[in-house]
Amino acid sequence: MQHIVHQIDGQTQDSTFRGRQTTDVRTLRRVRSLRPSLLIALAVALAGAILVGAGAGSAQAATKVQVSRSFVKGSDGQLYWVTNHLVGGVKAPKVKAPSRSAAATAAPTAAGGGKEYLVVWAGDQNAADTKGSDIKDAPLAVNPVKTTNEDAVTDPPAPDFLAVIDATPSSSTYGKVVNTATVGPLVENEPHHMQYLYHKGDKIFAGGLFSSATYVFDVSKLPTVSLSGVSLPTDTRGGSIPDAFWTLPDHTAYATYMGGPVVPGPYTYSDGETRIGNGYGGSPGELVHFDTTGKVLSETPAANATTEDPATCPNYPPIPGQATCANPHGIQARPDLQRMVTSDYAEPRNIVLDPVKPWDPSTFRPTVRIWDISKENAPKVVSDTVLPDGPRVEQNPGHEEERGIMEASVTNRPQDKGAFAESMCGGVIYYSPDITAAKPVWREVFDDTAASKVLNPDITEGGGCDGGGWVQTDPTDHYLYHAVIGRNPGSLDSSDPGVPKMVYALDISKLIAAGESPACNVNTIDQVYDGGSAPDCPTVASVQSLPDGTSGGPHWGTEDNFVKGPDGLYSETGNITRLAASNYFVARTGVDGNHKLCMLNVGPGGKLSIDRNFRDENEGTPCVDFNRNSWPQGKNGNAKPHSELFVVPDASLK
Repeated sequence: MQHIVHQIDGQTQDSTFRGRQTTDVRTLRRVRSLRPSLLIALAVALAGAILVGAGAGSAQAATKVQVSRSFVKGSDGQLYWVTNHLVGGVKAPKVKAPSRSAAATAAPTAAGGGKEYLVVWAGDQNAADTKGSDIKDAPLAVNPVKTTNEDAVTDPPAPDFLAVIDATPSSSTYGKVVNTATVGPLVENEPHHMQYLYHKGDKIFAGGLFSSATYVFDVSKLPTVSLSGVSLPTDTRGGSIPDAFWTLPDHTAYATYMGGPVVPGPYTYSDGETRIGNGYGGSPGELVHFDTTGKVLSETPAANATTEDPATCPNYPPIPGQATCANPHGIQARPDLQRMVTSDYAEPRNIVLDPVKPWDPSTFRPTVRIWDISKENAPKVVSDTVLPDGPRVEQNPGHEEERGIMEASVTNRPQDKGAFAESMCGGVIYYSPDITAAKPVWREVFDDTAASKVLNPDITEGGGCDGGGWVQTDPTDHYLYHAVIGRNPGSLDSSDPGVPKMVYALDISKLIAAGESPACNVNTIDQVYDGGSAPDCPTVASVQSLPDGTSGGPHWGTEDNFVKGPDGLYSETGNITRLAASNYFVARTGVDGNHKLCMLNVGPGGKLSIDRNFRDENEGTPCVDFNRNSWPQGKNGNAKPHSELFVVPDASLK
C-alpha cells in the first residue's frame, strides 16, 4: 500500500508571469536525495522524459491563483505529486442535498449551486514535438512580428496537467479553465487516454504513453484535484505503454497496456501463465487490474498460449514460436454479461514511438479479443478474431478495412449483447451481435466514406487511413458516435482530395433490434459510398465538420452522461445531449492537431451542432484553444489535449 503524503500551501498569488516554469525548488529539496530505479530510468529515457519539479511559482497576470499540492510515494520510494492552480481563488462548490420532502416539492425551475466540469488530460508542447518537416514545410511569408504559435516550438519541457474547464452552460465562466493540476516530477508523459465515462465514486485513471506511468486522480472535490496513486513501469513489468481504462462497479479499473514486457524474454503473469515478449513497446501487451490507489491487483497476458499466424501478426523482432497481434488499445466491459472487449491497434514502438512509417503494414493489427471477467483478478481471453477484409482494394495494403483496430464499444441495455469496433487505418465500423457467444461473428456494417459524402458529395477517395478514433454507443443503444481525424489533401498522392475531419452519429437502432441475426454486411463495393443495403444497416443521423489545418483532427471524444435536476443536483442520464471532442493525436507520429476542444450539442434525431457558447476565454470564438501563451501554472505555452471526461463533484451528484 502506498503511503500518501499531503501538503497544502494555502497560498494565494497575485503576480505577473516571470517566464516558463519548470522547477519547484521547495519540492525538489524534498526529493533530491531519492533515486529512481534503473528500470524507471530506462523506460523514461526511451520516452525522452526527464525529471523536473512541477511549476507552481507563477500566476496569471492580475489574477489570483490558489496553489495546493498533494503527494504520494511511489513504489520506488520517490515522491510524485499534483499541484493545483485554482484561478481566482475558486473553490469547490458546497451543495447540501435537500431532504426527500424538499426535493419532492422543489419547483422545476429551482436553481442549484453545483457545477459540471470537463477534465482534460493534456501534455505540454515543447521542442521535442518539432520535426524537421515542421520547419521545411513552414509557409514562406513576410511577418514583421514573431508569431506566438510558431511552426517550430523551441520551449523546454514543462509539466503535463489536467485542465479543469467549467462545463456548466448557465455559468458566467462557461468554457473557462478554472484549474490546471500539473503532475511531477515526470515530464514528457505524453498524456493519452483516461476511462470513457465518469461515474460517482470513480477515480480518474490517466496514462502516460511515453513514461508508461498511470496516474490515479481524485476528482470528487472538483475543481480541486488530488493524487491518489501512481503506477510506474516497474509495477507493470509484464507490459508497457498504457492506453485506455475501464472502471468497474467497485471503482477499480482495467487498463490496456499496448506494448510488451519491460524486459525482453519470458515473463510470468499473476495467473501463473508465461509468455515470451520482445521488450518495451513491443509484444505482447497485457491487461492490468488496478485498485483505487493505483496498486496493481493483477497482470494478465493479452496473447494466447499458442502462436497466432506469423504472416498476419508479425513482430519486430520476431518472437520465436509465439507470434501475436496482442497489442490491446481500446477497452470496454459489460460486467453484467461477465464479458469485456479489447481491440488490438499496433505494435506501438513501430507506430507510436517512431515518427517514420512502419516497416510492415501488418504491424497495424486486425484483431479483437473478448474476455471472461467473471473473476476480476483472473480475466481470460475466450475469443480472438481476425476481422474480415472489406470490398475496397487499396493501393496501400496498410489501408485495407481491417487495419489498425483502435477502438471498441459495447452496447448498454441488459437485453443487448453486441459490440462495435472501428479501424483507424481501415476507416470502417464492425459489429458483433453477441459477445457472449462461443464463437462471436464480426461483420463490417459501415464505411466512413458514407459519412464523408454528407459533407462532400463529390468525394473521390474513400476512408482508407482516414484516422478513425473514439467510438461510443449512447446509453440507449440508439446512436453510435465516431470521431475521424480525416486525411489532408495530397496524403495518398497528388490527386488525393482528402477526407473530412469530422464527428458523426449513426442511427444503430434497427441493427440492435435485429438481435442475434442481423442482415447488414457491407461486402460489395457500391455499399462503400451508398451505405449498407440491408434494411437493418446503420444510417447516418448527422455529421459535424471540425476543420483543422494541421496534420491532425478530431481523435477523441466523450459523452455528457449527467443531467441537472430541479433540486439543483446532478444525476446520470441515458439521454445524451452533449459531446466533447478534442483535435490531437500524437505529435511525434507525424499526426498532431490544432489542440482545440469543442463542445457539440446533440439534438433530436441525433443532430450534431457546435455549441457556439462554449468559447475560448482568450479568442472569444467557439471551442477552447489549448494553444495559448499563459496558463494558471505559468507561461508554458501550447498544450496538447488528448482525452476528456465530463465530471460532477460528489457534493453535487446523486
